[in-house]
Amino acid sequence: MSKDYYNILGVSKTASKDEIKQAFRKLAHEHHPDKKGGNEAKFKEANEAYSVLSDDTKRAQYDRFGSAGPTGGGSAGGGNPFGGGFGGFDFSGFQQGGGQGFEFDIGDIFGDFFGGRQERSKRGRDISVDIEISFKDSVFGVERAINLNKNSTCDICHGSGAKAGTEMKTCGTCAGKGKVQEAVRSLMGTFATTRTCPECAGKGKTPKEKCPECYGAGIRQKQDQITVSIPAGIESGETLRVTGRGEAVSSGQTGDLYIKIHVHPHPLFRKEGVNLVCDIKVKLSDALLGADYPLETLDGAITLRIPEGVTHGEILRVKGKGVPNERGKRGDLLTRISIEMPKKLSKTAKKAIEELRKEGM
Repeated sequence: MSKDYYNILGVSKTASKDEIKQAFRKLAHEHHPDKKGGNEAKFKEANEAYSVLSDDTKRAQYDRFGSAGPTGGGSAGGGNPFGGGFGGFDFSGFQQGGGQGFEFDIGDIFGDFFGGRQERSKRGRDISVDIEISFKDSVFGVERAINLNKNSTCDICHGSGAKAGTEMKTCGTCAGKGKVQEAVRSLMGTFATTRTCPECAGKGKTPKEKCPECYGAGIRQKQDQITVSIPAGIESGETLRVTGRGEAVSSGQTGDLYIKIHVHPHPLFRKEGVNLVCDIKVKLSDALLGADYPLETLDGAITLRIPEGVTHGEILRVKGKGVPNERGKRGDLLTRISIEMPKKLSKTAKKAIEELRKEGM
Protein backbone atom coordinates (compact mmCIF):
# COMPACT_ATOMS: atom_id res chain seq x y z
CA MET A 1 0.00 0.00 0.00
CA SER A 2 1.39 3.38 -1.02
CA LYS A 3 2.26 5.76 1.81
CA ASP A 4 1.60 9.48 1.69
CA TYR A 5 4.99 10.84 2.76
CA TYR A 6 3.83 14.45 2.43
CA ASN A 7 0.95 13.77 4.79
CA ILE A 8 3.25 11.97 7.24
CA LEU A 9 5.48 15.03 7.50
CA GLY A 10 2.53 17.42 7.38
CA VAL A 11 3.73 19.38 4.33
CA SER A 12 2.32 20.12 0.90
CA LYS A 13 3.55 18.48 -2.30
CA THR A 14 5.16 21.79 -3.27
CA ALA A 15 7.09 22.11 0.01
CA SER A 16 10.69 23.22 -0.23
CA LYS A 17 13.63 21.26 1.16
CA ASP A 18 13.86 23.61 4.15
CA GLU A 19 10.16 23.14 4.93
CA ILE A 20 10.57 19.37 4.71
CA LYS A 21 13.62 19.46 6.93
CA GLN A 22 11.91 21.66 9.53
CA ALA A 23 8.88 19.39 9.57
CA PHE A 24 11.07 16.34 10.11
CA ARG A 25 13.00 18.07 12.91
CA LYS A 26 9.76 18.72 14.74
CA LEU A 27 8.55 15.14 14.38
CA ALA A 28 11.95 13.68 15.28
CA HIS A 29 12.04 15.67 18.50
CA GLU A 30 8.48 14.67 19.32
CA HIS A 31 8.63 10.94 18.54
CA HIS A 32 12.23 9.88 19.19
CA PRO A 33 12.01 6.49 20.95
CA ASP A 34 14.69 7.37 23.50
CA LYS A 35 12.73 10.43 24.56
CA LYS A 36 10.03 10.26 27.22
CA GLY A 37 6.68 9.96 25.47
CA GLY A 38 8.33 9.04 22.14
CA ASN A 39 6.72 6.83 19.50
CA GLU A 40 9.06 4.44 17.69
CA ALA A 41 6.62 3.64 14.91
CA LYS A 42 5.94 7.28 14.08
CA PHE A 43 9.63 8.07 14.33
CA LYS A 44 10.47 5.35 11.79
CA GLU A 45 7.67 6.55 9.55
CA ALA A 46 8.89 10.17 9.64
CA ASN A 47 12.44 8.96 9.08
CA GLU A 48 11.37 7.04 5.98
CA ALA A 49 9.36 9.96 4.61
CA TYR A 50 12.16 12.45 5.13
CA SER A 51 14.77 10.17 3.60
CA VAL A 52 12.78 10.06 0.36
CA LEU A 53 11.48 13.62 0.11
CA SER A 54 14.83 15.22 1.00
CA ASP A 55 16.51 13.51 -1.98
CA ASP A 56 15.68 15.09 -5.35
CA THR A 57 15.96 11.83 -7.30
CA LYS A 58 13.96 9.74 -4.83
CA ARG A 59 11.36 12.46 -4.44
CA ALA A 60 10.83 12.66 -8.20
CA GLN A 61 10.50 8.89 -8.37
CA TYR A 62 8.05 8.93 -5.46
CA ASP A 63 5.95 11.69 -7.04
CA ARG A 64 5.69 9.57 -10.20
CA PHE A 65 5.21 6.07 -8.82
CA GLY A 66 4.36 6.47 -5.13
CA SER A 67 6.05 4.61 -2.28
CA ALA A 68 5.53 1.26 -4.01
CA GLY A 69 8.09 2.24 -6.62
CA PRO A 70 8.06 1.50 -10.37
CA THR A 71 7.83 -2.27 -9.80
CA GLY A 72 4.70 -1.99 -7.68
CA GLY A 73 6.15 -3.79 -4.66
CA GLY A 74 7.99 -2.98 -1.48
CA SER A 75 11.63 -3.69 -0.78
CA ALA A 76 12.84 -6.97 0.61
CA GLY A 77 13.35 -5.40 3.97
CA GLY A 78 9.81 -4.10 4.14
CA GLY A 79 11.03 -0.54 4.55
CA ASN A 80 11.80 2.16 2.00
CA PRO A 81 10.61 1.10 -1.48
CA PHE A 82 13.67 2.81 -2.97
CA GLY A 83 16.13 0.53 -1.21
CA GLY A 84 17.78 2.58 1.50
CA GLY A 85 16.76 0.91 4.71
CA PHE A 86 14.80 4.02 5.71
CA GLY A 87 12.20 2.15 7.75
CA GLY A 88 14.58 1.56 10.67
CA PHE A 89 17.31 3.51 12.43
CA ASP A 90 19.88 3.49 9.65
CA PHE A 91 21.18 7.04 9.49
CA SER A 92 24.19 6.20 7.34
CA GLY A 93 22.80 8.30 4.52
CA PHE A 94 22.36 11.34 6.73
CA GLN A 95 25.51 13.21 5.78
CA GLN A 96 26.43 16.68 4.76
CA GLY A 97 27.30 16.84 1.09
CA GLY A 98 27.16 13.05 0.84
CA GLY A 99 26.12 12.99 -2.79
CA GLN A 100 22.50 12.21 -1.91
CA GLY A 101 21.16 15.57 -3.10
CA PHE A 102 20.76 17.02 0.40
CA GLU A 103 22.77 18.13 3.40
CA PHE A 104 22.01 16.79 6.83
CA ASP A 105 23.65 16.78 10.26
CA ILE A 106 22.20 14.47 12.89
CA GLY A 107 23.20 16.96 15.58
CA ASP A 108 21.09 19.60 13.84
CA ILE A 109 17.95 17.57 14.47
CA PHE A 110 18.64 16.02 17.87
CA GLY A 111 20.55 18.98 19.27
CA ASP A 112 18.02 19.91 21.91
CA PHE A 113 17.34 16.30 22.82
CA PHE A 114 20.99 15.42 23.39
CA GLY A 115 21.85 18.68 25.14
CA GLY A 116 22.91 20.94 22.29
CA ARG A 117 24.74 20.30 19.06
CA GLN A 118 26.96 23.33 19.01
CA GLU A 119 30.60 22.55 19.46
CA ARG A 120 31.99 23.84 22.68
CA SER A 121 33.86 27.06 22.07
CA LYS A 122 37.59 26.74 22.42
CA ARG A 123 39.14 28.15 25.56
CA GLY A 124 42.73 28.39 26.68
CA ARG A 125 44.01 26.63 29.77
CA ASP A 126 43.68 28.35 33.15
CA ILE A 127 46.90 28.98 35.04
CA SER A 128 47.35 28.81 38.80
CA VAL A 129 50.26 30.39 40.65
CA ASP A 130 51.16 30.90 44.33
CA ILE A 131 52.80 34.07 45.61
CA GLU A 132 54.01 35.15 49.03
CA ILE A 133 53.54 38.64 50.42
CA SER A 134 54.48 40.33 53.66
CA PHE A 135 52.00 40.94 56.46
CA LYS A 136 52.24 44.69 55.85
CA ASP A 137 51.41 44.26 52.15
CA SER A 138 48.39 42.13 53.08
CA VAL A 139 47.14 45.00 55.26
CA PHE A 140 47.67 47.90 52.88
CA GLY A 141 47.60 46.12 49.52
CA VAL A 142 50.38 46.02 46.96
CA GLU A 143 51.10 45.67 43.25
CA ARG A 144 53.17 42.67 42.31
CA ALA A 145 54.83 41.76 39.02
CA ILE A 146 54.46 38.10 38.03
CA ASN A 147 56.46 36.38 35.31
CA LEU A 148 54.58 33.67 33.41
CA ASN A 149 55.95 31.32 30.77
CA LYS A 150 52.83 30.47 28.77
CA ASN A 151 51.14 30.29 25.39
CA SER A 152 50.27 33.83 24.37
CA THR A 153 48.88 35.52 21.28
CA CYS A 154 51.68 36.11 18.80
CA ASP A 155 52.65 39.78 18.99
CA ILE A 156 53.91 39.73 15.39
CA CYS A 157 50.78 38.53 13.56
CA HIS A 158 48.37 39.33 16.44
CA GLY A 159 46.89 35.85 16.29
CA SER A 160 46.18 35.68 12.54
CA GLY A 161 49.03 33.26 11.83
CA ALA A 162 49.84 35.18 8.62
CA LYS A 163 53.02 36.88 7.58
CA ALA A 164 52.59 40.64 7.40
CA GLY A 165 51.15 41.67 4.01
CA THR A 166 50.40 38.15 2.82
CA GLU A 167 47.09 37.14 1.24
CA MET A 168 44.65 34.66 2.72
CA LYS A 169 43.41 31.64 0.77
CA THR A 170 40.48 29.29 1.21
CA CYS A 171 41.33 26.44 3.54
CA GLY A 172 41.88 23.25 1.57
CA THR A 173 40.84 20.99 4.43
CA CYS A 174 37.35 22.39 5.05
CA ALA A 175 36.83 24.20 1.72
CA GLY A 176 36.31 27.48 3.57
CA LYS A 177 33.51 26.22 5.84
CA GLY A 178 35.57 26.35 9.01
CA LYS A 179 34.30 22.91 10.01
CA VAL A 180 35.03 19.34 9.00
CA GLN A 181 32.78 16.33 9.15
CA GLU A 182 33.43 13.11 11.00
CA ALA A 183 31.53 9.82 11.15
CA VAL A 184 30.45 8.72 14.62
CA ARG A 185 29.20 5.20 15.22
CA SER A 186 26.46 4.53 17.76
CA LEU A 187 23.75 2.00 18.55
CA MET A 188 21.43 3.80 16.16
CA GLY A 189 23.87 3.73 13.28
CA THR A 190 26.57 6.00 11.91
CA PHE A 191 26.03 9.71 12.45
CA ALA A 192 27.70 12.62 10.74
CA THR A 193 29.04 15.19 13.18
CA THR A 194 31.08 18.33 12.68
CA ARG A 195 33.98 19.94 14.49
CA THR A 196 36.18 22.97 14.03
CA CYS A 197 38.67 22.54 11.21
CA PRO A 198 42.11 21.85 12.71
CA GLU A 199 43.89 23.44 9.77
CA CYS A 200 42.31 26.91 9.81
CA ALA A 201 40.95 26.81 13.40
CA GLY A 202 37.46 27.61 12.14
CA LYS A 203 38.41 30.70 10.12
CA GLY A 204 37.85 29.09 6.72
CA LYS A 205 41.02 30.68 5.38
CA THR A 206 44.72 30.06 5.74
CA PRO A 207 47.62 32.40 4.92
CA LYS A 208 49.63 31.86 1.77
CA GLU A 209 52.71 32.64 3.87
CA LYS A 210 52.76 31.79 7.55
CA CYS A 211 54.01 34.09 10.27
CA PRO A 212 57.74 33.43 10.75
CA GLU A 213 57.42 33.90 14.51
CA CYS A 214 54.59 31.47 15.35
CA TYR A 215 54.69 29.41 12.09
CA GLY A 216 51.01 30.08 11.42
CA ALA A 217 49.72 28.97 14.82
CA GLY A 218 48.74 32.47 15.91
CA ILE A 219 50.08 31.73 19.38
CA ARG A 220 53.52 31.03 20.75
CA GLN A 221 55.08 30.26 24.07
CA LYS A 222 56.82 33.20 25.66
CA GLN A 223 57.44 34.83 29.00
CA ASP A 224 54.94 37.50 29.93
CA GLN A 225 55.14 39.84 32.88
CA ILE A 226 51.88 41.06 34.33
CA THR A 227 51.25 43.41 37.23
CA VAL A 228 48.58 42.36 39.70
CA SER A 229 46.93 44.62 42.27
CA ILE A 230 46.52 42.78 45.55
CA PRO A 231 43.74 44.44 47.56
CA ALA A 232 44.16 45.73 51.11
CA GLY A 233 43.05 43.38 53.85
CA ILE A 234 43.52 40.15 51.90
CA GLU A 235 43.79 36.99 53.97
CA SER A 236 46.30 34.19 53.59
CA GLY A 237 44.85 31.40 51.44
CA GLU A 238 42.58 33.67 49.40
CA THR A 239 42.68 33.32 45.61
CA LEU A 240 42.49 36.16 43.10
CA ARG A 241 41.12 35.59 39.60
CA VAL A 242 42.52 37.64 36.73
CA THR A 243 40.27 37.15 33.68
CA GLY A 244 41.92 36.59 30.33
CA ARG A 245 45.50 36.28 31.60
CA GLY A 246 45.80 32.51 31.28
CA GLU A 247 46.97 30.63 28.19
CA ALA A 248 45.85 31.75 24.74
CA VAL A 249 44.38 29.42 22.12
CA SER A 250 44.02 30.03 18.41
CA SER A 251 40.58 31.41 17.48
CA GLY A 252 39.32 30.96 21.02
CA GLN A 253 38.99 32.58 24.40
CA THR A 254 42.04 33.07 26.59
CA GLY A 255 41.97 31.25 29.92
CA ASP A 256 42.14 32.90 33.33
CA LEU A 257 44.91 33.33 35.88
CA TYR A 258 44.32 32.25 39.48
CA ILE A 259 46.67 33.63 42.14
CA LYS A 260 46.73 32.04 45.58
CA ILE A 261 48.02 34.39 48.27
CA HIS A 262 50.30 33.28 51.12
CA VAL A 263 50.89 35.89 53.85
CA HIS A 264 54.01 35.78 56.01
CA PRO A 265 53.04 36.02 59.67
CA HIS A 266 54.16 39.14 61.57
CA PRO A 267 56.24 38.69 64.75
CA LEU A 268 54.04 41.14 66.69
CA PHE A 269 50.74 41.89 64.92
CA ARG A 270 47.79 39.80 63.83
CA LYS A 271 44.52 40.73 62.16
CA GLU A 272 41.10 40.47 63.73
CA GLY A 273 38.67 41.82 61.15
CA VAL A 274 39.65 45.40 60.42
CA ASN A 275 41.67 45.70 63.64
CA LEU A 276 45.30 44.93 64.29
CA VAL A 277 46.05 43.23 67.60
CA CYS A 278 49.30 42.88 69.51
CA ASP A 279 50.41 41.91 73.03
CA ILE A 280 52.56 44.30 75.08
CA LYS A 281 54.50 43.15 78.13
CA VAL A 282 54.94 45.82 80.81
CA LYS A 283 56.80 45.72 84.12
CA LEU A 284 54.85 45.63 87.35
CA SER A 285 56.20 49.02 88.38
CA ASP A 286 55.14 50.57 85.06
CA ALA A 287 51.69 49.06 85.45
CA LEU A 288 51.42 50.63 88.87
CA LEU A 289 52.93 54.00 88.12
CA GLY A 290 52.30 54.33 84.38
CA ALA A 291 54.94 54.72 81.64
CA ASP A 292 55.59 55.50 77.99
CA TYR A 293 56.41 52.54 75.73
CA PRO A 294 57.89 52.87 72.23
CA LEU A 295 55.98 50.77 69.68
CA GLU A 296 56.92 50.15 66.05
CA THR A 297 53.62 49.96 64.12
CA LEU A 298 53.04 49.23 60.44
CA ASP A 299 52.78 53.02 59.98
CA GLY A 300 56.00 53.75 61.84
CA ALA A 301 57.14 54.34 65.41
CA ILE A 302 54.70 55.68 68.02
CA THR A 303 54.80 56.15 71.79
CA LEU A 304 52.19 54.13 73.65
CA ARG A 305 51.12 55.66 76.95
CA ILE A 306 50.60 53.03 79.65
CA PRO A 307 48.15 54.56 82.14
CA GLU A 308 48.77 54.36 85.87
CA GLY A 309 47.15 51.30 87.47
CA VAL A 310 46.59 49.39 84.21
CA THR A 311 45.41 45.83 84.76
CA HIS A 312 46.57 42.55 83.28
CA GLY A 313 44.67 41.77 80.05
CA GLU A 314 43.41 45.32 79.62
CA ILE A 315 43.23 46.53 76.02
CA LEU A 316 44.50 49.92 74.96
CA ARG A 317 43.15 51.30 71.70
CA VAL A 318 45.05 53.36 69.12
CA LYS A 319 42.48 54.68 66.66
CA GLY A 320 42.98 54.60 62.90
CA LYS A 321 46.04 52.34 62.88
CA GLY A 322 44.28 49.17 61.77
CA VAL A 323 43.33 47.57 58.42
CA PRO A 324 41.74 49.71 55.66
CA ASN A 325 38.20 48.72 54.73
CA GLU A 326 36.38 49.01 51.37
CA ARG A 327 35.40 52.63 52.09
CA GLY A 328 38.99 53.63 52.77
CA LYS A 329 38.50 53.93 56.52
CA ARG A 330 40.77 52.05 58.86
CA GLY A 331 40.22 49.93 61.90
CA ASP A 332 42.12 50.37 65.16
CA LEU A 333 45.29 49.04 66.74
CA LEU A 334 44.45 47.08 69.87
CA THR A 335 47.24 46.45 72.38
CA ARG A 336 46.57 43.84 75.04
CA ILE A 337 48.56 44.46 78.25
CA SER A 338 50.45 41.62 79.84
CA ILE A 339 52.02 42.48 83.24
CA GLU A 340 55.32 40.73 83.91
CA MET A 341 55.62 39.59 87.49
CA PRO A 342 59.14 39.54 88.92
CA LYS A 343 60.46 36.06 89.79
CA LYS A 344 62.81 37.34 92.49
CA LEU A 345 62.61 40.39 94.75
CA SER A 346 65.42 42.26 96.40
CA LYS A 347 65.22 43.16 100.10
CA THR A 348 64.41 46.73 99.16
CA ALA A 349 61.62 45.62 96.82
CA LYS A 350 60.19 43.27 99.44
CA LYS A 351 60.20 46.05 102.01
CA ALA A 352 58.39 48.39 99.58
CA ILE A 353 55.76 45.76 98.88
CA GLU A 354 55.29 45.15 102.60
CA GLU A 355 54.53 48.83 102.95
CA LEU A 356 51.98 48.52 100.13
CA ARG A 357 50.36 45.61 101.92
CA LYS A 358 50.04 47.67 105.06
CA GLU A 359 48.20 50.27 103.01
CA GLY A 360 45.74 47.62 101.87
CA MET A 361 47.05 47.35 98.35
